[in-house]
Amino acid sequence: MQPHDHSPLDDFNEYPEHTMLSRSTDFLKLMQRRHSIRHFSDQCVDKTIIENCILTAGSAPSGANHQPWHFAAIQSAAVKQKVREQAEAHERGFYEGRAGQQWLNDLKPLGTDSSKPYLETAPWLIAVFSQKFDEVESGEKRQNYYVHESVGIAVGMLITAIHNAGLATLTHTPKPMSFLTDVCQRPDNERAYMLIVAGYPAPNATIPAHARQKKSLNDVASFL
Repeated sequence: MQPHDHSPLDDFNEYPEHTMLSRSTDFLKLMQRRHSIRHFSDQCVDKTIIENCILTAGSAPSGANHQPWHFAAIQSAAVKQKVREQAEAHERGFYEGRAGQQWLNDLKPLGTDSSKPYLETAPWLIAVFSQKFDEVESGEKRQNYYVHESVGIAVGMLITAIHNAGLATLTHTPKPMSFLTDVCQRPDNERAYMLIVAGYPAPNATIPAHARQKKSLNDVASFL
């Protein structure tokens, strides 16, 4: 490697193989209980929990370690109302034909439609933004690399952290999502990537039967 500023790896925990097997099995079982839901309780969630989950997401690897993301955590009822109004307006066009019949047919087993009451009911919405470039203190632009891949990893870690904390989530991707930039007052160098709904499940929360159908290991992996 080229010369660079560095420090020793002093926080790595090594486990016996039987412990690793147990930990990996327990984590698999934990994540198999993760489900996307569309019925949320309005029960409050402490801000510190959301902060810890965002910090976890921010520890994700990224191109050149530029960390090209921003997480706008929305708790305000007024802001959540704006998000819902604009999201539903776009979704109505989507379900009225803009999506195309094949896409709509594929969504039928999930029971989704343009009504998104959970955008106001859930205690937290987290709008994730990708950053094409950064503006450094000198005012110059600093290019970011592998932005889509980096933000995707961070989002996966965010969803995992929220589930691990004991909350439920829903990933929402209204098309287009540009309205989130205005609602969240984000700068021009950022682009809305995803909206994550987070909170406790409502007592009437359900899981579509189709959503329980996961591909087998043989379907998703090969070992060479």
